[in-house]
Amino acid sequence: MKLVVVGGPPSSGKTAVLLFALGLLKKRGRNVGVVKLDCMVAGDEQEYARGGFEAIAGLGRYVCPDHYLATNIDRIVEWGSVRAFDLLLVESAGLCNRCSPYVRGLLGVAMMDTLSGMRTPRKVGPLLRAADAVVLTRGDLVSQAEREVFRLRVAAINRRARILEVNGLTGQGALGLADLLDDAAEYSDEGPMHLRHPMPSAVCSFCLGERRVGSSLARGNVRLMDIPEPPHACGHTHDEKEVA
Repeated sequence: MKLVVVGGPPSSGKTAVLLFALGLLKKRGRNVGVVKLDCMVAGDEQEYARGGFEAIAGLGRYVCPDHYLATNIDRIVEWGSVRAFDLLLVESAGLCNRCSPYVRGLLGVAMMDTLSGMRTPRKVGPLLRAADAVVLTRGDLVSQAEREVFRLRVAAINRRARILEVNGLTGQGALGLADLLDDAAEYSDEGPMHLRHPMPSAVCSFCLGERRVGSSLARGNVRLMDIPEPPHACGHTHDEKEVA
């Protein structure tokens, strides 16, 4: 069984693009299963079901979807093995741009929305930097120049990743993604799986349910913002004059 993890910001077109690619694999006779992980609401598993794929969903709720995946991946693999899938695809919603859901030795694919802005590749973090391949979506809604600049900025963050462009409305470019998924490495149960990038250590009083805000109430792993001092403690500026 091949095991592939796909991550990307919410509403970046992951499900629409994957449905085209998986549809091509289905025509090749591949038995594909999908696990959709989200935070509060999923629903995409129904889209996969309508496409003819067996799919289940998991909601992390108060737990980050990537943390949720790292906790449950052994149970996900067990489900896929029982169902005897040729390919088990895990779609995880990226939220904080600090986590990375990818596993060493297994194909990791990032989805990036070209409409999200030219600065987005620098903001995403390990979700982009640790991916084996990056799929750019909604490129048909921007100019060719914007598309090329966005692609160059993605390549500057992750120079080793294969970059694909797929249209989630027409399916154009999905063949390349289908071939990539079809050539993914097989899952091996020899020893424990390892994340490619550590999760952020962010256990604080607010993680544990504290609702009162302010630095004086924060406990645990706390990071305070460096606020610069005003230029003159007395409150005067260089242009102000003393009044007799």
